[in-house]
Amino acid sequence: MLHQIPFKLFTQGRGTYECTAQVRTAVATSGVETGLCHVFCHHTSASLMLCENADPSVRSDLERFMARLAPDGDPSYEHDQEGADDMPAHIRTVLTQTGLSVPVTDGHLGLGTWQGIYLWEHRTAPHQRCITLTVQGE
Repeated sequence: MLHQIPFKLFTQGRGTYECTAQVRTAVATSGVETGLCHVFCHHTSASLMLCENADPSVRSDLERFMARLAPDGDPSYEHDQEGADDMPAHIRTVLTQTGLSVPVTDGHLGLGTWQGIYLWEHRTAPHQRCITLTVQGE
């Protein structure tokens, strides 16, 4: 069985946006009991992450780390057509991931106790982000 659901997330700029509930709902309505749920982000300046969802300081620490690794406005960047955050957003996406897979067990999303699924927006301006969920299995 294969079930595919596109959805959109609206961001308010750089940061993390939990989408675990949308993914759980998609899995629950898919009819799949045992299989995989693949989550895909259709962008080159936003990514996905499976992250601690109990303590928000984990995500803010990750943001501070990434700001040091790929700073906005670095004069060594050639690509800056859309602003000082353009190339850093691409770097952040390449270093993270635009797709992730989570098991489906007994008809439920098989996340660990403290795991959540997040879109990580790397641009500073608000964006509409497209995500595709593909649930497959029996």
